[in-house]
Amino acid sequence: MNYVLNALLPICLIIFIGYAFKHAKFPSTDFWPKMDKFTYYVLMPCLLVYELAVAKIDLTYTVNLVLASLLGIFIILIILILLNLILHFENRAFTSIVQGGIRFNTYVFLALVNAVYGGEGLVLAAIVIAFAIPFLNILCISVFAIYTRDGKFSLSSFFKTIVKNPLIGACVIGGAINAFGIPLPVFILKSIAIVSHAALPMGLLSVGVGLELKYLKHAKKELVVSSVAKLVIFPMIAYGLAQLMGLVGMSLCITVIFASMPTATSAHILARELGGDVSLMASITTLETLACVGTLFLIVPLL
Repeated sequence: MNYVLNALLPICLIIFIGYAFKHAKFPSTDFWPKMDKFTYYVLMPCLLVYELAVAKIDLTYTVNLVLASLLGIFIILIILILLNLILHFENRAFTSIVQGGIRFNTYVFLALVNAVYGGEGLVLAAIVIAFAIPFLNILCISVFAIYTRDGKFSLSSFFKTIVKNPLIGACVIGGAINAFGIPLPVFILKSIAIVSHAALPMGLLSVGVGLELKYLKHAKKELVVSSVAKLVIFPMIAYGLAQLMGLVGMSLCITVIFASMPTATSAHILARELGGDVSLMASITTLETLACVGTLFLIVPLL
């Protein structure tokens, strides 16, 4: 239990420090949106490039790890669609339920895996991210296209979002350096490594800044369904899939940790752009981020 506390409590503390900074307006109101953008486009890509470039990657378990994660996402989507046929959610609200049920917070995922398994686990987490992000984009945009009139799926637009995604680009660059044995000068690698050290703490502070507690008073059945699907059902399904695919040890744990993550704080952006329920999305994001502290304390010791 001590290792669980040592892994989770620092993450929780940094998130709540971010929330406190936001409400104290420190260092300024417009600082955090700019810092979040810098973290997303510079710090996190540096972390992923460095870890993948210097890693020793064993593809034996990596393929099954990715398959278990993606299949788990798809199964949760099917479950939510079936529930919608029974409960008849309003279409805009359902798009937020889906995003809450299948998306994941990259910053919390990488920080927790790094705290538990260090650089070796971080590499596996980065590989999962490289495949999960485009897969989730396909599913989420398709759901918007089906359930809202504003959600129009465009193949060209989709590929543009993938190409422009800095996290996917970083994984491709880091993986290519590793796979082809591209030599990089030591001073460049060390420079990237130094910059990457700021990625996880700044990412976690951004998670705290993104919390919106005021929306929780509007709790509805949609909020409960999405959160239970993400934080309870998804981890159980992921564990079963990992067992079926023969994953053990670190690979199994990372699969379950991935499934146990709260939804992405950026989900409200897609909701706003494609006609989803933005306030419900904010409620789901905030509740899942807070609730995952408790669910992770229950899940991680069992792995």
